Amino acid sequence: MPVPLQFMMGEYQALIPIDRRYFRNHMWFQMSPEANTGRVGLTSYAIRLLQDVYFLDWTIDPQTQVVLKQEIGEIESSKAVSSIFAPAAGLIHDFNPALMQDPSLINGDNYSTGWMFHFETQVETMSAEEYAAHLSGSWEETQRVLKGQYNA
Repeated sequence: MPVPLQFMMGEYQALIPIDRRYFRNHMWFQMSPEANTGRVGLTSYAIRLLQDVYFLDWTIDPQTQVVLKQEIGEIESSKAVSSIFAPAAGLIHDFNPALMQDPSLINGDNYSTGWMFHFETQVETMSAEEYAAHLSGSWEETQRVLKGQYNA
């Protein structure tokens, strides 16, 4: 397996595997052999911001066409309850049944068994290098939000 990129979030690292593509909303996309179809999950960066995930619920059914930023579910962690939004326009084929039984799989193995759904899209995604640059460009603002200094 190729060595992943690393993005430092203060003293913590977020791994960015180079064998997949990325969406701006901190989800990864690993293509399957079928064109434009693959698994989607949360990146290490997103998991680090959420902290421990312990509840997941989908507000749409499998085989649903979605649009960019459409609310598709809800995730609860030790830090907050957050909506999950579609990373792009496309078709959500199905959800990871193991994750519905044990959402904590996201915490321990978000790039493998902790995947969230099968997705089909025509939208262009970012490479690992482009995603790392995206994180670098927004990290300062993210830190202000986390520290409650957003309007400062």
